[in-house]
Amino acid sequence: MGKDTGFLELDRRERDYLDPKERLSNYREFVIQPDDATLSAQASRCMDCGIPYCHNGCPVNNMIPDWNHLVYENDWRNALDMLHSTNNFPEFTGRICPAPCEASCTLNIVDQPVTIKSIECAIVDRGWKEDWIKPQVPEEKTGKSVAVVGSGPAGMACAQQLARAGHSVTLFEKSDRVGGLLRYGIPDFKMEKHLISRRCLQMQAEGVEFRTSKEVGVDVSFQSLQENFDAVVLSGGSEAARQLAIPGAEMPGVRLAMEFLTQQNKRNAGDDEVRAAPRGSLLATGKDVVVIGGGDTGSDCVGTSNRQGAKSVTQLEIMPKPPEKEDKALTWPDWPLKLRTSSSHEEGAERDWAVLTKRVIGDGEKTTGLECARVQWVDGQMREIEGSTFTIPADLILLAMGFTGPKKAGLLEQVGVDLTDRGNVDANTDDYVTNVPGVFACGDMRRGQSLVVWAIREGRQCARSVDEMLMGVSELPR
Repeated sequence: MGKDTGFLELDRRERDYLDPKERLSNYREFVIQPDDATLSAQASRCMDCGIPYCHNGCPVNNMIPDWNHLVYENDWRNALDMLHSTNNFPEFTGRICPAPCEASCTLNIVDQPVTIKSIECAIVDRGWKEDWIKPQVPEEKTGKSVAVVGSGPAGMACAQQLARAGHSVTLFEKSDRVGGLLRYGIPDFKMEKHLISRRCLQMQAEGVEFRTSKEVGVDVSFQSLQENFDAVVLSGGSEAARQLAIPGAEMPGVRLAMEFLTQQNKRNAGDDEVRAAPRGSLLATGKDVVVIGGGDTGSDCVGTSNRQGAKSVTQLEIMPKPPEKEDKALTWPDWPLKLRTSSSHEEGAERDWAVLTKRVIGDGEKTTGLECARVQWVDGQMREIEGSTFTIPADLILLAMGFTGPKKAGLLEQVGVDLTDRGNVDANTDDYVTNVPGVFACGDMRRGQSLVVWAIREGRQCARSVDEMLMGVSELPR
């Protein structure tokens, strides 16, 4: 362990943020990383538990006590190697993962978990700064080829692992840039996009070929992949957004969160997003914005709306308000249901819970308000409270209510793959194979909308299964 008494002598110290007034003027990251001495001290708090609950809480099973100890000893190079042994892209997870590992930390029993996420991010950022991170080019090629469809974190992880095993890997992406929702769903102020581009350069040096603006099932037929590749991996996202089924929802002022977030990311990249947007430019500037959905995507819409200069921002959630603090005896070491306030919420927003949306108010062309009602939840059933109807001003309503599964038209129709009852591609986590020979599935397309860390895990495990199918045996880690 780091230091026998570290957890007794030192309190948890998280990363600092720039002041909201300063960070709201731009879309850059605003987290202030602690210095090396502080990080070493925080790493010393790790108790190296006999049962490392953090290890089990982390979907990629990061060996957290090991690299905490190495950071405490100022051995950053070996800490980086240890971190990369389980996670291809720790600079992604170190920024946008909600850190279930910290919820599972033994010290979280007293609300003082080790700052695992900030230490992870510091390790990989140090690795890039010191030029320790190099392409891992295979010594020889296998002569086998794999097509990976979808370049989000699952597809990127799968492609990188397979290329390192010596296979010829082609990664297909329907958008103009690689990254999936990392590129066009996560705001730049949470993760700047040069981080993705940097990894793409590493992957290209390792042998991965990127084919962007190529939607399989539209621009490229699935049959052509079957004819030209030895295996195909379906690693697309869960992109069918849940719609708002109330009167007036068809008005132009009601838009999907992903449309809103994608446009701003394209602006930040210097693109003319107006030409590419089928319904025109979408801005919150000077508007009363209502975000429907209380999750991370809704929070991202809040932060983006404030940066665009919204007049007001209100976030609604149909579920009841979670407790401020969880009951540790009931929840630990599992991920708890509790009130979570993001940095975007701290920048300014009204939040309301147990609210049912009933009708969009407007003249058909312009949205002016949203009629809502209060609800109660009794034995898992929602009941509207009589006489609780109220109206809030709304020039722009953003739908961040989650996703119902992958899009079926195009690719999945051509593949003929079996689907689960929830509409996801049917493949298990033992081998990730589908009912179609030579076709595998991983990530959100298989499991439904989830975290980037789960996507990386599935991409890595799927790569091993593909390698085993092609070669009979695999040395890739699972």
